[in-house]
Amino acid sequence: MTDTNYIVVIPARYGSTRFEGKPLALIQGVPMLQRVWQQAQKSSASRVVVATDDQRIFDCAREFGAEVVMTRDDHVSGTDRLAEVADKLDFADDAVIVNVQGDEPLIPGSVVEQVAANLQTYKQAAMATLCEPIESIDDVHNSNVVKVVANDIGFAQYFSRASIPVNRSDKSELSPAGVWRHIGVYAYRARTLREFVKRGPHPIELSESLEQLRVMMWGGLIHIEPAVEAVPGGVDTPEDLERLNRELSND
Repeated sequence: MTDTNYIVVIPARYGSTRFEGKPLALIQGVPMLQRVWQQAQKSSASRVVVATDDQRIFDCAREFGAEVVMTRDDHVSGTDRLAEVADKLDFADDAVIVNVQGDEPLIPGSVVEQVAANLQTYKQAAMATLCEPIESIDDVHNSNVVKVVANDIGFAQYFSRASIPVNRSDKSELSPAGVWRHIGVYAYRARTLREFVKRGPHPIELSESLEQLRVMMWGGLIHIEPAVEAVPGGVDTPEDLERLNRELSND
């Protein structure tokens, strides 16, 4: 458990390009959003809030007991949505907010605590996030699996949907060795969220469809380290949902 006081916000959008209505998709009969909320409740967060732009998701969240905030439907990213929540709920500038993606239904509470504590430890960081080694060559080439390269002192250098870094010594195939998957959990202070909105989307962010690149492009530091506990892959597509349901059925 961490002594850090922090709030979890779960952005949940209905109109996903790859999987419309994803937050309401059922995992063993339970809405995915509810699964994510339950996992977040296992952390030491002082508050867990769902942020959505859709009445169906709002009603679902209320039904299973979540605090939920209705937001605009024109946000470019989940982080922009969190910034609206921070203003609506009047969070102080130094409040620590953890963004738990609404498509990570198996994320352990321990990693939520980890990323919040890391932001408090690394005061120079604008954000904190996590990663884990990629072990499958298929994941290396899967654009839905976001890759990250970090320096030796724990700060991200770049995030991409492409296969980075490239192993030029292996001409036939890129080896998974040394390739890291970015885990979709972020911690920021409310002041960073407000700066994020003020800056507006960056062309590189839009090209990769990765919101964290907006912070990197203005020179903000993003602390990153391996997760303290394995994090099963999130649900990006209907095929991912089918796979997860099969795995849970087998368990």
